[in-house]
Amino acid sequence: MSFSVRPATIALATLGALTTGFLAYAAYFDHKRRTDPEFRKNLKRESRRIARVTREEAEAQGANQKRRIREVVTEAQEEGFPTHVEEKESYFMNEVGRGEVLCQNEKTHVDAALCFFKALKVYPQPGDLITIYDKTVPKKVLDIIAEMVAFDGSIPVGGFGGGQGSDAGGSTGAVDD
Repeated sequence: MSFSVRPATIALATLGALTTGFLAYAAYFDHKRRTDPEFRKNLKRESRRIARVTREEAEAQGANQKRRIREVVTEAQEEGFPTHVEEKESYFMNEVGRGEVLCQNEKTHVDAALCFFKALKVYPQPGDLITIYDKTVPKKVLDIIAEMVAFDGSIPVGGFGGGQGSDAGGSTGAVDD
């Protein structure tokens, strides 16, 4: 009786043995990795490092944004604002329109806030306009406008209502009329 083994059977057996060996190897090292206390320490250490780096980047970005806000407000003050009623109306409408367009892009939120700030500077009743902004302007832009107003200090308003803006889908905090 002679046995004859076909090459396809040998190839399948070899492939099965290699696959089983690879799976056993993977299972062994996965188990070793999961139970190794040093591996867990390294994971925690890496997680803390990433959190620290992220926090530092956010703080640096916040400091850069505050510096930029101060710069643009100072530039706007140096440029000046219109004084005649017709010029104020035209300036107001132009700045609000530009601000609305710039709000659409997150990269231009400071520029959008500057436009709304400039419109606020020429509006006869800034408190009323802030109430409108509170209901229509995205919260991120509204927060930047609040920083601009705080830095400027010359706009006589009762403060921002802390509303949600259009991003949160609702209207907001109270600003007394």
